[in-house]
Amino acid sequence: MTLRVQILKDKFSQSLGLPFKELLPETTIRLAISELKIKYKKRLFDPLITLWAFLSQVLDTDKTCHNAVSKIIAHLAESEVEVPSTDTSAYCQARARLPEKLLENIFNFSAQSLEEKVRPEYLWRGRNVKVIDGSTVSMPDTVENQKEYPQPSTQKEGCGFPIAKIGVIFSLVTGAAVALCIDVLNTHDIKLARRLYGFLKPNDVLLGDRAFCAYADMVTITKLDCDAIFRKHQSRTTTMQKGKIVGDCDKLVTWYKPKTCPKGLNKDEFDALPPSITVREIYYYIVIPGFRTQQVSLITTLLDKATYSTLEIVGLCGKRWDVELDLRHLKTTLGMDVLRCKSPSMVRKEIYVYLLAYNLLRSLMWSAGTTYTTPPLRLSLQSTRHHLIHFIPKLLAATPQKRLRIYLILLKVIAHKAVPDRPGRSEPRVRKRRPKAYPLMTKPRHELRKQLQTA
Repeated sequence: MTLRVQILKDKFSQSLGLPFKELLPETTIRLAISELKIKYKKRLFDPLITLWAFLSQVLDTDKTCHNAVSKIIAHLAESEVEVPSTDTSAYCQARARLPEKLLENIFNFSAQSLEEKVRPEYLWRGRNVKVIDGSTVSMPDTVENQKEYPQPSTQKEGCGFPIAKIGVIFSLVTGAAVALCIDVLNTHDIKLARRLYGFLKPNDVLLGDRAFCAYADMVTITKLDCDAIFRKHQSRTTTMQKGKIVGDCDKLVTWYKPKTCPKGLNKDEFDALPPSITVREIYYYIVIPGFRTQQVSLITTLLDKATYSTLEIVGLCGKRWDVELDLRHLKTTLGMDVLRCKSPSMVRKEIYVYLLAYNLLRSLMWSAGTTYTTPPLRLSLQSTRHHLIHFIPKLLAATPQKRLRIYLILLKVIAHKAVPDRPGRSEPRVRKRRPKAYPLMTKPRHELRKQLQTA
């Protein structure tokens, strides 16, 4: 058993360990295990092997447990040791034994490690910009999942899937995910955001859409020594008749504390709010064909026009769309849109491993871009994933001397072709592929079977 475990650790450290050696070294995983005082028996799937296999599983296009176990068997086949059974139960039980807090801590460490690589010249006006947004993920229709993450109330029982709401903060400079929270579907984005503000660091700038533009949140963010740029909420009217004009389409306005306590705040939090705050309002027009929004109003706590010009803030707001691309990478490129685990605890673990894998790819892109002077955000995450998967067998087969050279070639290949910069790009919002002409499920599957049998 000890020999098989050591062989697997060597294999994983050679294949995945080298590309991610700075972001997720083995010592970091062991430290996280010891800090949580996790005790485990000497078995093939110890926490380290299980985590590496789980990570390899979500990076692969075939995300089945059978494929993950098959990889492990293949790693052991060339050695003169007994190979494990092809049954996936041992691996699945090992994943279930992984504490959720362990994966959360390792994810947080990966985010912090990549943030520490950012040099001042990559920052916006010397400040680190974070982008916040919410999204949803679906999961298998099991009793446990339905109980904790119910499907939409508009769907009939047995005709939908449990859905979880996630809130994520991304780094604008690296594209990495730096914070995550998970809740039920009907949770408002601003409620998720209030659980994420604790991950902000002094001098950060938080960028978000109008769902986050609330009086209490502006106050909270400024108390953290941070600033915010949000699109103005639709419930507030835009007028240039009030406020102090500081430039074209740019003014300072005073917001007053709401008369009644908003939902999501308790009485103590509401009473602690100041009677008023001063914010800066900027509005501009979008003349790009195909854009649904034609006029945008921004609210920001960056009040100094001399330091933060109108055009710089408008340009930064245009990059808020990057968070949509980051979520698309997570959900579509990596496949997090439809999760596979059948219990709420495993669903949350799966989400953390997906974000960990995403950050590891971002770290690889950052290393490639900074090594070969290509903007890291202009590199393709999908291509990075493909190149990594194709290079893994070569890293495994190489000697220690050749492994570093292959790794540098991997970085060069990743940085070889940047995604074209297409500012103001507009495309018609239509689909060319025709969907299949099958009707939607409106009754549970067992009722539909009965209809087939009696027809």
